[in-house]
Amino acid sequence: MEKFASVAALLLLLCFPVAYSGHDYGQALSKSLLFFEAQRSGVLPRNQRVTWRSHSGLNDGKSSGVNLVGGYYDAGDNVKFGLPMAFTVTMMAWSVIEYGNQLASSGELGHSIDAIKWGTDYFIKAHPEPNVGDGNTDHYCWQRPEEMTTDRKAYRIDPSNPGSDLAGETAAAMAAASIVFRRSNPAYSRLLLTHAYQLFDFADKYRGKYDGSITVARKYYGSVSGYNDELLWAAAWLYQASNNEFYLDYLGRNGDSMGGTGWSMTEFGWDVKYAGVQTLVAKFLMQGKAGRHTPVFQKFQQKADSFMCSLLGKGSRNVQKTPGGLIFRQHWNNMQFVTSASFLTTVYSDYLTSSRSNLKCSSGNVAPSQLLSFAKSQVDYILGDNPRATSYMVGYGNNFPQRVHHRGSSIVSYKVDRTFVTCRGGYATWYGRKGSDPNLLTGAIVGGPDAYDNFADRRDNYEQTEPATYNNAPLLGVLARLSSGHSGYSQLLPVVPAPVVRRPMPIRRPRVTSPVRASGPVAIVQKVTGSWVSKGRTYYRYSTTVINRSPRALKSLNLSIKNLYGPIWGLSRSGNSFGLPSWMHSLQSGKSLEFVYIHSTSPAYVAVSSYTLA
Repeated sequence: MEKFASVAALLLLLCFPVAYSGHDYGQALSKSLLFFEAQRSGVLPRNQRVTWRSHSGLNDGKSSGVNLVGGYYDAGDNVKFGLPMAFTVTMMAWSVIEYGNQLASSGELGHSIDAIKWGTDYFIKAHPEPNVGDGNTDHYCWQRPEEMTTDRKAYRIDPSNPGSDLAGETAAAMAAASIVFRRSNPAYSRLLLTHAYQLFDFADKYRGKYDGSITVARKYYGSVSGYNDELLWAAAWLYQASNNEFYLDYLGRNGDSMGGTGWSMTEFGWDVKYAGVQTLVAKFLMQGKAGRHTPVFQKFQQKADSFMCSLLGKGSRNVQKTPGGLIFRQHWNNMQFVTSASFLTTVYSDYLTSSRSNLKCSSGNVAPSQLLSFAKSQVDYILGDNPRATSYMVGYGNNFPQRVHHRGSSIVSYKVDRTFVTCRGGYATWYGRKGSDPNLLTGAIVGGPDAYDNFADRRDNYEQTEPATYNNAPLLGVLARLSSGHSGYSQLLPVVPAPVVRRPMPIRRPRVTSPVRASGPVAIVQKVTGSWVSKGRTYYRYSTTVINRSPRALKSLNLSIKNLYGPIWGLSRSGNSFGLPSWMHSLQSGKSLEFVYIHSTSPAYVAVSSYTLA
C-alpha cells in the first residue's frame, strides 16, 4: 500500500496546475489581509500595519460586567455583530486548513493566523455575550470608531433567550480554529475546542433563532434560514476538529430532518450554511469515513454537486450572472456570495481531483478543473477583468473605489486630527464629501456592481460601496490557491487524530454549594458561566445576581465578599466593602443586579452586610 500511495501522490502532483498568471494574486492576498487589521476593535497591537487606525471600543462590555474589548467591526459601521463575525473566522480558518502551505509560501500564513486569533480571543471573552453595539444608534451617527458616542450595550443569549444559529456558528468557528492552532499552540487549540463543545451543546439543547432574542440584530443580520443549517455546520466542524464520531452520527441522524439532504442551494454565506455543510460532508464521504451513514452522506454530496453545477450553468436551476459573468444574487453587497461560492468551488475542485472523481451535473460529468477555472473567473472579475475595468478590491490596480461607505476610512485619521467628530456632524462634514477617502481601506472587497455590471462610486451608495469582513474571508484560500498552485498532496488526507466514539465531556466546574442565599428582602444567586485553561490552571467566570424581593426600593446596599482571588466587575468598591455601581442609585422592587468575577477556585462567599429601604 505504501508504494501505491507514493505513486498516487506523484500522479496527483502532475495533474494539478502550479499557478495561474495574469493578476498578481499574491499581492491581492496580502492586501486582503490588511483589511482585517483595519476592522479591528480594541487595543491595537504594536505590529499593527494599518497605521491610520487607533484603539477603540475600550469600554465594550463594561456596563454588563464583562470584558468584551476586541473582535471585529463587521462592515462600514462600528458594531460587532456576532453571527457574521463568527462566519468570518470560520472561513478564514477553513482557508488556512486547506491552503496553509500556499499561505506560507506567500509569506501570509502568520498574518492569517493572527487574523483568526483576533476573532477567537474575542469569542472566548464573549461566550455567551457576542453582540456589542446597537445598529440603530450606530447608523444614526457617522463617527470614527476611536471616538464613537453610540450605545455599546452587550446582548446575550441564554436558555431563556436562545440563539442556536449564533451559538452554532461560533462553535463552528472555534472548532475550525482549533485545527489551525493544533501544532503551533496546542493549549489554545484545546481551549477553543472545549468552548466549541459547550456552545454546540447549548445550541442543540436550547433551540431558537438568535434574532428572536437579540431583536436589534434582526434588521441587519436576520436569521432567515433558521438554525438547522448552523447545527449541522457546527457538527461537521466539530467532527473534523475532534474525529469524534458522535458528531458524524449527528450528521447522519439529522441530515434529512434538518434539511442538509433536502435543500438544493444556489447561495452560501453568513446566514445560509447548507452548501458549506454539503461540501464538508461530501469530503467525509470521499475520505471513506461515512460508514453506516453512507446512503445519507451520498444525498449530501448530491446536493453539493447540485450547488456546483448551478454555478457553472450546468444544473437544473442555475444562478443568475451579470453580462460580464459575475454571480448575481442581490443588489445589497452581492460580492459576499461571489467570494464564498468561489471558495467552495475551489476546495470542491481539489476534493474531486484528490478522489479522482468528476462533478456529476444533469448535463453530464464535468472535470474538476472547470470548477477551479470558474473560481478564477470570479476572482479576476473582482480584480478588474470586467466591463468597467474596475477593481472591486480597494487599493488593487489603478481603478478602484475611492469613496467607500466606511466610517473609519472616510473621516480623517484620529492620529492626524483629534478634533472631535460629533454624531451628526460626521454626516455633515465627511459623509457627503465628493473627494476620495482620506484613509485608504486597503484590501477591502466592496459590495460590487448591479445585475448589469453597473457601479456608482459614491459613499452614500452603501449597497455597492460598503465592504464587509465576510466578503474578504473566503477569498483568502482562493487567492492562496491561485497564487501558489496546489501543494501536491491529497486534499483528503486526514488532519485529525485517531477516531474516538464518545460524547465530549465538558470541563468539570466547581460546585456552587449555596446557589441561593437570602438576607431579609435580598436574595443572592451564584452560577458558573464560563471556564478556560491558562498555563495549566482552570479559571472560572461566576455570575452573581442580587435580587430585591422587597416591595420597596433598595438603597445603600453593602456586600461582604470573602475568598475572592480575582478581578470583579459590576460593583463599586470601598476597601473590603462592595456596593451598587456608581451609576445605580437604587435597586427597585423586583429588580436584580448582576456582577461578575473570575478566579480559579470555588465560588467566593457573598453576603449582605447592610442596606436601607427607600
